[in-house]
Amino acid sequence: MGQDIISIRTAHRWFNRFNNGNFELDDSTRSGRQVEVDLDQLKQLIEDDPRLTTRCLAEKLECSHTTVETYLNELGKTWKYGVWIPHELSAHRLQYRLDVCMDLLTSHRNYEWLRNLISGDDKWVLYINYTHKRQWLSVGQTGTVTQKNDFHPEKVMLSIWWGVKGIIYWELLPD
Repeated sequence: MGQDIISIRTAHRWFNRFNNGNFELDDSTRSGRQVEVDLDQLKQLIEDDPRLTTRCLAEKLECSHTTVETYLNELGKTWKYGVWIPHELSAHRLQYRLDVCMDLLTSHRNYEWLRNLISGDDKWVLYINYTHKRQWLSVGQTGTVTQKNDFHPEKVMLSIWWGVKGIIYWELLPD
């Protein structure tokens, strides 16, 4: 069959419809999730709690999460972290990073004794597994501050040896 020809099943369906006296060309209503979303309700839900996921929003709006994603993109919302993780680098911090990189590159060329140097160290590493959630924000809008939990940190001993080409050996020792 060609590209512009309908399938046999579609022809059967139309024949049965016309044979039963139904000459409507519009599609009949189907069950399932709605495709359109009330944008005012979506905006209000995001303003109330910007950390709601698309699946939570979809449950409240009774539609699919991909529909919610589509409408959020139309509203100009992006899924970003709050204050902890910066998404934009200031000009001062960018220049500082460039200066440090240039210093490291030039010092490596100037000092040949670095090639023969091997160093090692042991360090207790404290860690807390923080969890924080993303928020739906407009362009230029900053996220809400997330308070760090006051948990007792766990620790491991990190034993590491490295040379000029990188880490030679490392090991995590239990408490």
